[in-house]
Amino acid sequence: QVQLVESGGGLVQPGGSLRLSCAASTRIFSINASGWYRQAPGRQRELVATINNGGTTTYADSVKGRFTISRDNAKNTVYLQMNSLKPEDTAVYYCNAILIPGYRSYWGQGTQVTVSS
Repeated sequence: QVQLVESGGGLVQPGGSLRLSCAASTRIFSINASGWYRQAPGRQRELVATINNGGTTTYADSVKGRFTISRDNAKNTVYLQMNSLKPEDTAVYYCNAILIPGYRSYWGQGTQVTVSS
């Protein structure tokens, strides 16, 4: 059974950086399109960034210019580079991906990002 495995979360000071990774657990399935979401305590899950199979990206206004989503097809992995982190970026970050064959949607387990001094 395929899974999305996330890594890279942690505690960082304001202004710092983190890079999140999201990898499919098997090479039988490839990532077609992917997005990163986040959910802070007491708030709804929100879309942070997306990347499609052609490499086109979109970002929430709150992270534009600070976050970068990218993909490495050879590694079947999607990344979220987060720079100039702010306390309001604190949340559990989730990866979502459409995998092929099948075009089914999968979610990662979530990784905690805490921005605090």
